[in-house]
Amino acid sequence: MDWIYYVIIGLVAVLFLLVGYFARQLLANQQIRDAQKEAKKLLESAQAKAEQRVLDAKEEAVKVRAAAEADSRERRYELQRLERRSSQREERLERKLEALDLRERRLVGREKEIDTVREQVEEVKGQQLKRLETISGMSSDEAKQQLLNAVEDEIKEDASRRVREWEGRFKDEIDNKARDILATTIQRCATDVVSETTVSVVPLPSDDMKGRLIGREGRNIRAMEQATGVDLIIDDTPESVTISSFDPIRREVARIALTNLILDGRIHPARIEEVVDKAKTEVESTIRLEGEQASRKAGVQGLHPELLRLLGRLKFRTSYGQNVLTHSLEVAHIAGMLAAEIGANVTLAKRAALLHDIGKAVDHEVEGPHALIGANLVKQWDKSMEVVQAISEHHGEATTTSSLGFVLATADQISGSRLGARRESLDQYIKRIEALESVASSFPGVEKAFAIQAGREVRIIVKPEQVDDLAAMRLARDIVKKIEESLEYPGQIKVTVMREVRAVDYAK
Repeated sequence: MDWIYYVIIGLVAVLFLLVGYFARQLLANQQIRDAQKEAKKLLESAQAKAEQRVLDAKEEAVKVRAAAEADSRERRYELQRLERRSSQREERLERKLEALDLRERRLVGREKEIDTVREQVEEVKGQQLKRLETISGMSSDEAKQQLLNAVEDEIKEDASRRVREWEGRFKDEIDNKARDILATTIQRCATDVVSETTVSVVPLPSDDMKGRLIGREGRNIRAMEQATGVDLIIDDTPESVTISSFDPIRREVARIALTNLILDGRIHPARIEEVVDKAKTEVESTIRLEGEQASRKAGVQGLHPELLRLLGRLKFRTSYGQNVLTHSLEVAHIAGMLAAEIGANVTLAKRAALLHDIGKAVDHEVEGPHALIGANLVKQWDKSMEVVQAISEHHGEATTTSSLGFVLATADQISGSRLGARRESLDQYIKRIEALESVASSFPGVEKAFAIQAGREVRIIVKPEQVDDLAAMRLARDIVKKIEESLEYPGQIKVTVMREVRAVDYAK
């Protein structure tokens, strides 16, 4: 019985396998059919899209072809239009050429007519010139030259007259303006008259101090003179000692040292050297202080310390008896006011004026005029080339070209030429003035000669019938040359030759 059971189970299993196989075959066939249907649909869709793209491409090609044909038609039309314009221009040019040819033929005919008429005119002119030459007794060239000379003389006379009128008018206007500016400036500047000397007098408590100053066999006075570089004059003048030296700084050091020795009472060579060293330090401090004070008084800021030190040394420097530092301050104030009056740079004018004589602080050590020495010194510590140029120009050592140079030179002359500014012997002054006038009067044609502005200028009046304009220029150069060769003078002297012609008539 068991085998039957197993047979049945085997048959059932075989049956299930057969059913599964046939079912799977049926399912696979169905999937194949579905895939074929889907592929057919996709193929039909692709064919439809391809046909549509072909149609679109054909339409686009038709449009492009139509556009190209339209563009071609426009270009053909444009070319035809250009050809028509070109042909029209050629026709117009041909007509113009024909007109020009006709005009040229006419001009040639007229030129021939003009040449014929010109020949006739020249012939008539020649006949008339010959007739005029016969009547006047001179050739045409001579008559032409005479006419030109007459016209040239008339033009020269008229030009000279007008130039004299303009020069006179401009000179009056310039003189009036300069006079107003200088008057305004001088009225605003008031300074003390300071006269310096080259000796200092130190008072003594008693005449017994003179012997102590001299010392045994003169050792104290020798030590003092060697340490300070001055001359001590101990004479019969009661209760005083005179210190003599052309170097004001040495003289000041000696004065301070001598005063301290007298107060201290201990006078011997070692003590003298010690006191002199302290006096030098004190004078150096005073120099720096004076430079700073002068800078503040003039309103000039930012100066280099070395420039301030050199400026302070001018406190002990004199020129013609005038203290140079006081003079520099005065020039700074005047230059500032002059610059303000004419619209120049007031700050630069004051700076240049305060430093304009700084070369005198070292002019005993460096060769050359103090203006150029000062310009070189200032150039080392001041970068303003306008200030350096003005300093070099203020005495004429360099050609004066800048307005600042003119302002500085004017202010310097105002300060130096005012009454009491400088001390000079009256006899020497009169002799120098007479020598200047004598040199000027020694030339022929000179009527009068006057030395003015304290001998800084000589004005010469000549005889107009003996000296013409060109001779006046030569005379000025000759007088200048003779003054340079025969006279000694500070600074420079201006020579002015004046020639005046007066014509007087009366209307009756």
